[in-house]
Amino acid sequence: MTKCVACLTWLFLALIAAPLHGQALAQPTSLEPGSQLEISLLTFGPGEVLWERFGHNAIRIRDASARVDIDYNYGIFDFSEDDFTSNFARGRMMYRIAADDTQEDLALYAEEGRWVVEQRLNLTGAQRLALRDFLEWNRRPENALYRYEYFTANCSTRVRDALDKVLGGRIHDQLASPSKGFTFRMHADRLMRPDLLPMLGMDLGLGPFADKRLSSWDESFVPMELMQHLRGVSVPDSNGQPVPLVLSEKRINTPRLPEPPDFPSDLRWPFGIIGVLLGGLLLFLSSRREKPAARYAFVSLALLISLLCTLAGVVLAALWGFTEHVSAWRNENLLQFNPLCLLLIPTWWRARRAQWRITRFGRGVAYAVLVLAALALCVKILPWFVQSNTAWIFLMLPLHAALAKAIANRPKASP
Repeated sequence: MTKCVACLTWLFLALIAAPLHGQALAQPTSLEPGSQLEISLLTFGPGEVLWERFGHNAIRIRDASARVDIDYNYGIFDFSEDDFTSNFARGRMMYRIAADDTQEDLALYAEEGRWVVEQRLNLTGAQRLALRDFLEWNRRPENALYRYEYFTANCSTRVRDALDKVLGGRIHDQLASPSKGFTFRMHADRLMRPDLLPMLGMDLGLGPFADKRLSSWDESFVPMELMQHLRGVSVPDSNGQPVPLVLSEKRINTPRLPEPPDFPSDLRWPFGIIGVLLGGLLLFLSSRREKPAARYAFVSLALLISLLCTLAGVVLAALWGFTEHVSAWRNENLLQFNPLCLLLIPTWWRARRAQWRITRFGRGVAYAVLVLAALALCVKILPWFVQSNTAWIFLMLPLHAALAKAIANRPKASP
């Protein structure tokens, strides 16, 4: 009897343990391929160096079982490469992808005082494998280089596109709608605001391409904007129900550098005031020509304005006509910074004489420059002229008007 009870007990335990043992054996093989990989988007805040103002990002892939932790980023360029300067000037910049040790990169950004945010992404095992395989294929020497463009093919857009590729276009589908009304120019100006002179030079050189209203997809050329937009992206779970793409988010280090402003500066009124004051100064000096000090001050200021307009106009025309910088084409600032100002330099040089007389040619050029500058303001009522350059018009139009007025008051030169 005792033996029967013992046998029944062992049989009962075996029946209970069998399913558990089967589950334990089946568990390792039931893991989805690729589920051992952890995928994150790393976003790095703006830095102090000029080309770091727009921030940066990278895709982090961790495989704890293989002790792998690397980040893939598309922002690698080399000043020492052959023809870098000439290619940069012509708009033919070549950047490449690289894979680096994540811990070393995090230490570098912490040393620079830049914040880092990590967003863990909710991808299936197959998507994780596809992303890793694509990035590894992309960083092969024969595939690593790509044609860089500031707004449409930079480090952030390539990261965005790689994620969107493995998600079957779900990021694009959800970010294609209009955003908050920003433009390429507005983002560039606000991020570059700490470096005033480069910011002004960049704003002057951007044409109407930079002033189209952006979708959230387009706006993701800024790494910080891509980070924010991904918070609202959803992907289907195993039951087809939408779940957030971002599983979790954490800030890895505390920044020492100030955050960029949320909006660009409105330069219209400061530039307008400067333009009116300088124009008034030109008229005042012109009216006091009998005094040598006033006469030479007028000549110096008029020559300086014409030289600056000529140099800036030549650069703007060259960017449009001889480079592949699409964002600089059709720049309406050519109507303010007119290369025709070069033809006025002999006129201003002769203005140092007490008996200054104006040639018909000089008067005609001055009037033509003024009319073209005024035309830039008048055409703003037309829908084809969308460039946001009112500040530059407010600055330069009073100067061209004052110089034309100074010529209008002078007697004609002898034929």
